[in-house]
Amino acid sequence: CFCFSRPTPVIRWIKEGGELPANRTFFENFKKTLKIIDVSEADSGNYKCIARNMLGSVHHVISVTVKAAPYWITAPRNLVLSPGEDGTLICRANGNPKPNISWLANGVPI
Repeated sequence: CFCFSRPTPVIRWIKEGGELPANRTFFENFKKTLKIIDVSEADSGNYKCIARNMLGSVHHVISVTVKAAPYWITAPRNLVLSPGEDGTLICRANGNPKPNISWLANGVPI
């Protein structure tokens, strides 16, 4: 967030509709740079930098999208069943974009 004026503006950062990530947010370069470590999907959103001095203020909105490879919420588990028993397989995955889940039996789509 680079803004040039006289007198030198004070820079402030906010996350629209929420809070800046607690204990993972750092500022560099006299608050012109917002740094977030250990980013998660919850960090997606609009971040606003505001530059203000005694003559006024200006702001800019930066849209942040966090992409994530598929990961297991609940991984499928092997079942050992006897003839006539019922079994349930559960597969829960997430990611961004949301992954498609496909079921195959011996390599053939169900």
